[in-house]
Amino acid sequence: MNEAKNNFGRKPITPKTKKLHPRVDLTAMVSVSFLLIIFFMLTSFLSRSNMMNLGMPDNTRCRGYGGSSGCIDGSRVLTILIGKNNKTVVYSGEPIYSSLPPKVLGSEKLALRKELIKKSNQILEATGDPKKGLIVIIKPSKDSNYGDLVNVLDEMAIVKVPTYAVVDITPEEEALLSKLSMT
Repeated sequence: MNEAKNNFGRKPITPKTKKLHPRVDLTAMVSVSFLLIIFFMLTSFLSRSNMMNLGMPDNTRCRGYGGSSGCIDGSRVLTILIGKNNKTVVYSGEPIYSSLPPKVLGSEKLALRKELIKKSNQILEATGDPKKGLIVIIKPSKDSNYGDLVNVLDEMAIVKVPTYAVVDITPEEEALLSKLSMT
């Protein structure tokens, strides 16, 4: 049965307490989570690698020059020697077997690009196969700076040379470069 309490007009000694429901304010947590999401998105975008593919030559040597199996036709090879003050020397094949003398390209901006396009077109006409395109060997000297090498690599990307490699320069080529740069 229901028990009715009669206070007879008096106030109770202990006041009734209000029951408070627990409430968590998530505003700060939401803002921190958005900041973390933005931070990780930004760092993942900045950490992407911006590299250029670079194929290095194999250390195995082939016997003979030109037509033997595994060897490359010397007429497809263009060697670029990078000297000081943005001087570049270009020759086809090996300098011993080359019928054309080495060509000194000055500091003109488009000289190397014109030479690469001309040689690519000659090889494409001779072979008729785009897979057997130009092969460029880049040889920076001790006197060259890193910016000149990067400029040559940029030209490889612009002209879309399919195969190129950066190789150490030989003492004979160093002497050739210094001899041609003096003139």
